[in-house]
Amino acid sequence: MILRSTIETPLGPFTIFSGDAGIVRTHFGEDGSEADLDAAEDRRRTALIRREVDAYFCGELHAFETPADLSALGDGFVRRALETVRTIPYGQMWTYGDVAAAAGAARGGRAAGSALARCPIELFVPCHRVVRAGPNLGSYGRHDDRRRFLLRLEGAPADDPSHL
Repeated sequence: MILRSTIETPLGPFTIFSGDAGIVRTHFGEDGSEADLDAAEDRRRTALIRREVDAYFCGELHAFETPADLSALGDGFVRRALETVRTIPYGQMWTYGDVAAAAGAARGGRAAGSALARCPIELFVPCHRVVRAGPNLGSYGRHDDRRRFLLRLEGAPADDPSHL
């Protein structure tokens, strides 16, 4: 059974879909793009997840305990890359090349970028911590302001990642 819970955050509504093995999908906004998931609202059973998200946005939580369920992605590079991203410490930034190397593809920076672009789970898989090597952050879909907000919340240098 998939459960749904929507939380108000400084970035707007954040909807979390969770199953027995953890978070399966998240979504910022209200555009209804998650209608394909048959999910029941259950605030009692999602209370821990809600507390974690609230604590994260208050700057009190640096690592989520709730797991991300990436099993739908299979066992290939995409899943390995996203599991690697989950290990990036709060407030740190890695490059796509760093993620690729840690996921077992030393020359796979572009592949890592493609994997992160398909990530169905924000925050719990902190893709916002992965940036281009060089003087700018690179693209974060259409949500560059969201990335900057999250990096600043974590104390990372959101305006100048050139030290990477």
